[in-house]
Amino acid sequence: CSVLSNFGVLATFKYFDFFSASFASAMGSLGWKVNPFLLHWVLPAGLSFYTFQSVSYVIDIYRGELKARKNLGDYLLFASFFPQLVAGPIERAHNLLTQVEKPRVFDARIARPALVLIAWGFLKKLVIADNVAPSVNRIFALDDPSFPLLWAGVLGFGVQIYADFSAYTDIARGCARLLGFELARNFNHPYLADSPSDFWRRWHMSLSTWFRDYVFIPLGGSRQGLARTIRNVLITFFLSGLWHGAAWNYVLWGLWHGLLLVIWVLWERAPEGLRPGRLPKVLRVALVFVLMHIGWLMFREQSISHLLGHFSANPFAAAGMEWRLGVFYAAQFVLFSLPLWIHPMVETWVAKYHEEAAVAHFPGWRWTWALTALALVLYIGIILFRSPSSSDFIYFVF
Repeated sequence: CSVLSNFGVLATFKYFDFFSASFASAMGSLGWKVNPFLLHWVLPAGLSFYTFQSVSYVIDIYRGELKARKNLGDYLLFASFFPQLVAGPIERAHNLLTQVEKPRVFDARIARPALVLIAWGFLKKLVIADNVAPSVNRIFALDDPSFPLLWAGVLGFGVQIYADFSAYTDIARGCARLLGFELARNFNHPYLADSPSDFWRRWHMSLSTWFRDYVFIPLGGSRQGLARTIRNVLITFFLSGLWHGAAWNYVLWGLWHGLLLVIWVLWERAPEGLRPGRLPKVLRVALVFVLMHIGWLMFREQSISHLLGHFSANPFAAAGMEWRLGVFYAAQFVLFSLPLWIHPMVETWVAKYHEEAAVAHFPGWRWTWALTALALVLYIGIILFRSPSSSDFIYFVF
């Protein structure tokens, strides 16, 4: 009853109009005129996220992995914890609810890196995502963008959606730490992935693990032969695409990623002599980066007719001016993305410094000053380079 009621509410608010209109369109293509019945209801904020959290709580109890709670207040705080309510990460009860039930005290040693994490999130949103967004919107507003301009826009959208979505996660995690909670990490430098499966171990990790634990594995996972493994992968990613939005482009995006995973599974299971030679890591990362951005085009363009036109764009039909304009936009997007590529090195340095400080018993003030300097750099960057225009977080609509 709980699962049906949760998904029933989600389906009614998010998918009823979509399937009703799709059914009417399908009947119209067969010559039968059907007027769709549409609700036009406003989608409640964060519905997809707290629905998944509530369902995971019930299923974990059913499986015996979690004990049912009797304190309604604790459960409601877990289900509607405000920092991550609107755009995740999708929390599990064994992580967040157990923290709700424990006493918490303010700890300055945790608050300092939390403030740095919040500053990093603001920089990604205000400096990277919001500066890239206007140019990306202009490109996708064109009826028929040329090949170089289109794919420059796709590159920009790849930068925008990663900076935008991970920025929200960083701000949410930082705010939660100030309150004594540790939320799940949702991103781990996904554009450094060297395989499709590696990408989903790094991108929106709370969603990918949710679908793994509550859809893919219950369907049989990869334990029942190759054919069923392929079926389970495609079903999982079909549902993942549909979770993102009530539109066919999201379904195509999900199936595209499912297809990539299937190809990867087939490649992994191929006999040693039939496998192509293993590419160097830098080429694998570059290949996965391109494949993910083909998917981002499906994610960004909601019109299927426009999407088909984009994929049929002829690179040889573009004039020299269009190529120069495309290169200009691509260079602009790469320039704004530089902090994202530098961040893994800074993160590694901070972790190493923290570990050395703990082992060598550095004075606490040295660690405090290091974090202060890092936060100062971030805030100066925000003040100097923030976009004059702002936009909502992309994942607010999901």
